[in-house]
Amino acid sequence: MRHRGGEFVRFSAILALAFAAVSARAHVPQEKKEYLTDTEADKIREANNPSDRMKLYVAFADDRLKKFQYELNRQVAERRRDEVLNGLMNAYSGCIDDAADQIDDAKQKQVDIHASLKLLESKGKEFLAALQKLDEGNGSDFQSYKDTLEDAIQGTKDAIADAQAASKEMLPAPVRRKPN
Repeated sequence: MRHRGGEFVRFSAILALAFAAVSARAHVPQEKKEYLTDTEADKIREANNPSDRMKLYVAFADDRLKKFQYELNRQVAERRRDEVLNGLMNAYSGCIDDAADQIDDAKQKQVDIHASLKLLESKGKEFLAALQKLDEGNGSDFQSYKDTLEDAIQGTKDAIADAQAASKEMLPAPVRRKPN
């Protein structure tokens, strides 16, 4: 009998340690996104509000799209060119999706993001035009990145629609009047 009690105590202790490890892990700060550099992830963490984070994500998306176009037009191709192109296009999609995700965060915190919404909408339209031009499939590498390009186009359309809807939904910032 006594032997079983010892096993129960050991099992309980192991279970308690496992539970403690799982709950401690839940409080670990959010890890950086795979497609962000350490510096970019630090900038996102340091951004004080959803509006600032949205602007950063849009800038990072712009950077990834420019890098994609640069790689596509290089005369001397990388050894694993299709991996590089797909990685950049996936990174672009991640940035644009995260920019749009800041809209919900701003709604919850009731933060004015009208300027950032305008930026997301205008840059999103620029990005969409560039992506649609890539979708014409003129290059020899087109088949290697076609699927990620289609995802990026859809993600950009969704981000633009989210920004437009949020602009209509969100109340304008309060106007401060000067005392008489």
